[in-house]
Amino acid sequence: MALITLHQVTVGFGNAPVLENLSLSVEPGARACVTGRNGEGKSTLLKVIAGILEPDSGEVLKAPSVRVAYLPQDVPADRPGTVREILAAAVADPARAHVADALCSRLGLAPGAVFNALSGGLRRRVLLGCALASEPQVLLLDEPTNHLDIASIRWLERFLSTAPFACLFVTHDRAFLRAVARSVFDLDRGVLSGWDCDYPTFLRRKAELLADEAVYWEKKSKKLSEEEAWLRRGVKARTCRNEGRVAALMKLRQEFAQRRTQGGKASLSLGTEGGRTGDLVYRCEGVSFAYPGAAEPTLRNVSLRILRGERVGILGENGAGKTTLLRLILGQLTPQSGTQQLGANVQPAFFDQLRGALNPEATVMENVAEGKEFVLVGGVRKHIYGYLGDFLFTPERARTPVKALSGGERARLLLARLFLNPGNVLVMDEPTNDLDIETLELLEEELANYSGTLLLVSHDRDFIDHVATSVLAIEAGQVTAYPGGYSDYEAVKARQAAAQDAAAPAQADQKPVPVRRSNRSDRLSYKEQQQLKTLPDVIDALERQVAELNEALSRPGADYAGLSTQLSATQAELDAAFETYCAVEEKAARIASGG
Repeated sequence: MALITLHQVTVGFGNAPVLENLSLSVEPGARACVTGRNGEGKSTLLKVIAGILEPDSGEVLKAPSVRVAYLPQDVPADRPGTVREILAAAVADPARAHVADALCSRLGLAPGAVFNALSGGLRRRVLLGCALASEPQVLLLDEPTNHLDIASIRWLERFLSTAPFACLFVTHDRAFLRAVARSVFDLDRGVLSGWDCDYPTFLRRKAELLADEAVYWEKKSKKLSEEEAWLRRGVKARTCRNEGRVAALMKLRQEFAQRRTQGGKASLSLGTEGGRTGDLVYRCEGVSFAYPGAAEPTLRNVSLRILRGERVGILGENGAGKTTLLRLILGQLTPQSGTQQLGANVQPAFFDQLRGALNPEATVMENVAEGKEFVLVGGVRKHIYGYLGDFLFTPERARTPVKALSGGERARLLLARLFLNPGNVLVMDEPTNDLDIETLELLEEELANYSGTLLLVSHDRDFIDHVATSVLAIEAGQVTAYPGGYSDYEAVKARQAAAQDAAAPAQADQKPVPVRRSNRSDRLSYKEQQQLKTLPDVIDALERQVAELNEALSRPGADYAGLSTQLSATQAELDAAFETYCAVEEKAARIASGG
């Protein structure tokens, strides 16, 4: 039996309906993502299901006593109380106040921490805890990965994969989609389509559908042109025996008039302003920084160099100091110790994750052009409506106050402001939040071709992989540089962990022996001799398992979450076996050569 059913639901806000005659059912155990462009009505749909928004027509039917929890996409700027107080208030039954403590433990939250003092990611975790406090049967998540660090996102992936409730979610995080979604609800031009498949399969099938649709309308358009030409040829076309053909033409005209085409694509163009920087963009030596009253410094003894043209991704858990590092580089904070230096002719532009640069009371065009009718884009004069149209703002939407915009529209607006003057060092703090996937991919392309220097904080693993040339990982106040994107960083960490795991049993097996003058490093131990014999077969078997798991993941309807977990474990086992074999083989070669 369905937990929630929507039947012929329509919701509009003055223009064309956002949702039109929409029907869907939420079944127990569902794991469905809601996809669609910004403005298509994804958040509106979740609010209708949650009962926050009443539809203009149609009905929403819920099973008796069904509990629905909703996590909105916006993080409140101010909310009084500690973490535990806020979570306890969300628990419906006062007799179950202990649930708040359990949620603090599960979500890695300090119960006594003041909410308003938390980072954006930790606030997001508290809001997630409030949604879980009611022990829902249906959980609705609007951009749940916004502001969460990668460790939290992975925890959420695992949690949702085994949770006992149904879950509908909206997200731009493609890795999260692949890991969690078992089905897809696609919102396109007010119409909802259900796809009983994983996200990669949906993308392939949707592309095929759009290609077929384009062919259909191309044929219709050709037919319309032919019939219009026939009608214009004169009176003979209006004889009685042709009335049916004229009626068919009128029907075809009406069909085209009522047709809703896909909206245009955003047109992002990112140049550089202010000329080239010197080869050195930023350098620091032994920098430490602590906030007033903090027990420990946020960053300790940081030394790094950033060169012109680098695209640097900055990784770390919530509260690790990613935004602090950006603010140090920008000169907004002064370190307590160490030295730092900006390079010559550095002109930074900053994208703020909290959208603080936007005036919510002013209109879209006032936020971008400050009352001017024309703007300069790469040295070219352009009308403000034309420029905002590149970011999918119609003239009517350009006159709308910012406070009325969706999260995705605010993200696009901030990009529009930033792209007017991107400087030669672009600093972006969580730029992917709330963007639809299509705009996100366009942004990736522009940043990959950006000729200046990019500093990027993001928890979107795919985004960092596609954009960054190196990463800075902040762990326990230390900053370590790694070449490549997130996958490269993850592979290095996996190899390090596997090497430690492989070394631990060997150390545990060692027994105290009498100290002798000579050492026995001139020959392989019995264990190492066995490893040389057996590990090649083990590696071959593990490589076959990895290949089989990758093949299984590509099949329609595959259990992506389970297979992904199994693949990660097998790959880690393979890396450890390979590392051990290489170390033993190197030792054997050294002994054989007399080294």
